[in-house]
Amino acid sequence: MNEEKMKALTQTRKWAHGKMLDSNSGVYRAFIQMEQATYSDGALEKKVKELIAIGISVRINCESCMQWHVEQAESAGATYDEVMEAIEVGIEMGGGPATVSARFALQVMETVFQ
Repeated sequence: MNEEKMKALTQTRKWAHGKMLDSNSGVYRAFIQMEQATYSDGALEKKVKELIAIGISVRINCESCMQWHVEQAESAGATYDEVMEAIEVGIEMGGGPATVSARFALQVMETVFQ
């Protein structure tokens, strides 16, 4: 995996987050609150929610989303095998095009689960 790409995605995400907060965007602040509420433990624990998000990220081919949610899932206690199964769900839901998206998620896993 190109670690420079991973670093660039993280750097861009952090930069944009700061810019949005600095702009006092009410919509962005509401999004952050929604994100915090979404990924808080409830009937489903955070780990499970992150695994769901990985499958969706693969399906919609969002590289930054895949990176973020794989990292968050690992931080929440997800194993390599659990993340792999979440990727597989995304593949099934997206069919052939999702197998292309899954390649990036696999590269992220190589970095996160070294």
